[in-house]
Amino acid sequence: MHARHELISAGHRRHGSKRDFKKPSDHFKRSSMDISREQLDEAIAVLKRGGVVVFPTETAYGLAADATNSEATQRVCEIKERIQEKVLPIIAADRAMVERVAGIPSGFNRLVTRYWPGPLTLILPALSEQLAPGVIANDEVAVRVSSHPVARALSEGLGQPIVSTSANKSGEPVCYSIQDVRDQLGALPDYYLDAGELIPEPPSTIVTLDDYGLPEVLRQGGIKIDEL
Repeated sequence: MHARHELISAGHRRHGSKRDFKKPSDHFKRSSMDISREQLDEAIAVLKRGGVVVFPTETAYGLAADATNSEATQRVCEIKERIQEKVLPIIAADRAMVERVAGIPSGFNRLVTRYWPGPLTLILPALSEQLAPGVIANDEVAVRVSSHPVARALSEGLGQPIVSTSANKSGEPVCYSIQDVRDQLGALPDYYLDAGELIPEPPSTIVTLDDYGLPEVLRQGGIKIDEL
């Protein structure tokens, strides 16, 4: 379970040069969210129709799509101008949803208990044949349970995991405001959920298991290696 996923080099590789990360905390603070229940329901409806939604996460603005819809996940890659061979990470509403689509080896139990929901992405063995090919590599899937209520609500409302990748053109700076996203992506996404200006935070930490079944960090993010 030590395959090096392409997602490590995607999404958060480049950040705007004027952005400074705040020190990570157990509870990520965000600016006030003006997202109504009606807007959230509309975004969920867009996802169910196979659309792509811009939404806030605990790390930055992301692009969401139904992780079981191959056409929707392909559109995400097209919007980002991203090579489709690079696997897309996913967000699930909770651990129970994760376990519907992927196995959680015992070597991850402590990390899952301590850091989910939160910015921890785990490389897990894929179990579900319903997942789109674009989210699976080497029979593995990169998944986290987000600590952002909007991200979890989208997955819960859809009833499936959602693709979650940064809302930017591939190789361009990550976006922390809707205006930044619009400047890069324009009208390509089908729906925007505006949660205001997000506080810059590091990307999620990506962890796999080594040949001995022990956690191995593939990308250092908000959760530091000495905490694992």
